[in-house]
Amino acid sequence: MSDTRPLEPDIAIASPDVGETELRRIHDVLRSGHLSGGDEVAAFGEEFADYCTVAHGVPTSNGTTALHAALEALELGADDTVLTTPFSFVATANAVRHVGATPVFADIDPTTYNLDPEAVEATAEAHGDIDAILAVHLYGCPAPMAELREIADRYDAALVEDAAQAHGAAYRGRPVGSLGDVACFSFYPTKNMTTGEGGMVVTDDDALADRLRSYIDHGRDGEGNHAVVGHNFRMTDICAAVGRVQLGKLDDYVAARREHAAAYDDALAETDVVGPVEPDGCRHAYHQYTVRCDDREALRSHLRDYGISPAVYYPTPIHEEPAYDNVDASLPAAERAAKEVLSLPVHPSLSTDDVRRITVALTEYEA
Repeated sequence: MSDTRPLEPDIAIASPDVGETELRRIHDVLRSGHLSGGDEVAAFGEEFADYCTVAHGVPTSNGTTALHAALEALELGADDTVLTTPFSFVATANAVRHVGATPVFADIDPTTYNLDPEAVEATAEAHGDIDAILAVHLYGCPAPMAELREIADRYDAALVEDAAQAHGAAYRGRPVGSLGDVACFSFYPTKNMTTGEGGMVVTDDDALADRLRSYIDHGRDGEGNHAVVGHNFRMTDICAAVGRVQLGKLDDYVAARREHAAAYDDALAETDVVGPVEPDGCRHAYHQYTVRCDDREALRSHLRDYGISPAVYYPTPIHEEPAYDNVDASLPAAERAAKEVLSLPVHPSLSTDDVRRITVALTEYEA
């Protein structure tokens, strides 16, 4: 082992960057006395929609409620089928079940970890009918949206983006969030930008946006009546104020992630560890820098010896989770990925010394 082994604390897998500007904005909101449903929420929705180059941004309480509200606004429910990935955080599939629809899983591309269009085509054909495709831009890598759009159109199905990890990513020159019929983001503390807790749904569809705004506010309509049975999925003005500041930093955050990722790419060039790919025409946001190797535990132990804290996203495919034990599916690419992937710290709070330590550890790894 190199004598670069540190004595200082571990380099964490995530480290939210919340500074004095965010604190001042929180203080301003608290002093205003208008803590929820106010101008900050409205402004954040508009600014985030502008960032995604779409017409509407509807803030929500978290990323899961964003997904749930989007599927409700699409009027999906019992007897409807949503085709999605088994390799994501379980909230992706849970949202489908929350609206009463049935999730059906297609396998992933082992190089990008996103839905494999050929597998999507085969799964849709085998199932006979699908009502929506819920595509995840996993780890910040855009899913193959052109191919998925073609399939969705052929089945007259909605195309939904789970962009919880992909703020600032782009596909063929267009920002993630502008590629489907509706897109959902999370602002959990570990994401590319944060509001503490929070989510956002963006869309160009005026009617869909109206249904979203109603659903997250107890089904209230423009006349103040409760026209449908909705939920309280509203964002607070405190969270929105933080989000507006963070949105102004997002491009710098993503640039830092990409710079760190490039350094790791160079370090992996002479090793047997397989790094992430950035497909042609895509701008990867590197929410996670995820590698894979045959002996994940050996690599994880090696990194920990250098004071680095990696993490596994995700150790269990959704279709193998206990809550989904009624799902009978064989999805070998997702199942293998779950045994081999390991994510390294890539967040913008890393120092130059942190990045150097990670690159040295990768360079000196021997399988």
